[in-house]
Amino acid sequence: MAFDLSSEQQMIRLMAGDFAKKELEPMATDWDRQGTFPLQAIKKMGELGLLGMMVPTEMGGSEAGAVAYSLALQEIAYSCASSAVTMSVANLSTEPLLRFGNKEQQGKWLYALAQGTLLGAFALTEPGAGSDPGSMTTTAEPRKDKYVINGTKVFITHGQYADVINLIARTGPEKGSRGLSAFIVEKGTPGLKIGAKEEKLGLRASNTVELIFEDCEIPAANRLGNPGEGFKVAMFALDSGRIGIASQAVGIARACLDEAIAYTKQRRQFGKTINSFQAIQFMIADAATQIEAASWLTLAAADRKDRGMQFTKEASMAKLFASEVANKVAYMALQVHGGYGYTKDFKVERLFRDARATTIYEGTSEIQRIVIARETINK
Repeated sequence: MAFDLSSEQQMIRLMAGDFAKKELEPMATDWDRQGTFPLQAIKKMGELGLLGMMVPTEMGGSEAGAVAYSLALQEIAYSCASSAVTMSVANLSTEPLLRFGNKEQQGKWLYALAQGTLLGAFALTEPGAGSDPGSMTTTAEPRKDKYVINGTKVFITHGQYADVINLIARTGPEKGSRGLSAFIVEKGTPGLKIGAKEEKLGLRASNTVELIFEDCEIPAANRLGNPGEGFKVAMFALDSGRIGIASQAVGIARACLDEAIAYTKQRRQFGKTINSFQAIQFMIADAATQIEAASWLTLAAADRKDRGMQFTKEASMAKLFASEVANKVAYMALQVHGGYGYTKDFKVERLFRDARATTIYEGTSEIQRIVIARETINK
């Protein structure tokens, strides 16, 4: 398979890279150290069409497609992985509305989400329901023309700043995943409270909070799709989200490799630069090869999505491989830097911390292996 990028895809990649280097890279270290959510930079990303890349133009999006989205997200992640995960979740939040929303719902929220004037979040995970959404306990009780929501969601990316929340909750007595439904909850709805902000190892400029629902009433018209389709909505969103996290991982890995190469060219030991040592060269060669493979897997999954083909297995393969590669390359880059890599004076320290999350969210590496095995065995 060969990817001949269209002129539009190449332009989008260059545009995203130029924006990231000018607007994100200079501030990324300060945002990380201060735990600052770069809201203004995110709004600029919306103005550039980076938050609605799967949404048709007539609905406010850039309709660039999954391949262009992956390329752009890699560029954003190269400079600021925290901004990349915000971009990923913002795009993910448009997918349920695009596929399951009715015209009224799309008119109310989708255009603004795609334009970046509203920021969307996705609320699935709970304290006792991470990899197993079927054990979810948050409820949405139907009462005439409304639903009353009670429960807690955790690890919600930019939940404190989200204007629109895609929520999965239990609506019926059915056990497991069959009793789940999907909803839209707007910021400021009575009964919706922002809980604890997580102090994370990495991605510190990505806001992560707990959402608490206490007798939170929303109109019945805010339900997405039919009752009981919540698990279907969530899995479709996660398939798309995994392409996003794979792209983020590739971007982080590329940045790690470039930082390592630059350091080996100026660090001298035993009278010569360390890039002349075979041990260092082999580490760089392995990293470059793994990154190339991760990029191809990710673009292959994105290409299948653009073609309207099933991409569950491919998205999981890309997410699994790319996230593991990001961690391996980050380890290599820090090792090449030696003691300096362990200090906050070098970008590789931040990249090392940021890479770690990619094997965890949007489904752990272990969950990806379960998905891949199931899809492979049952094909």
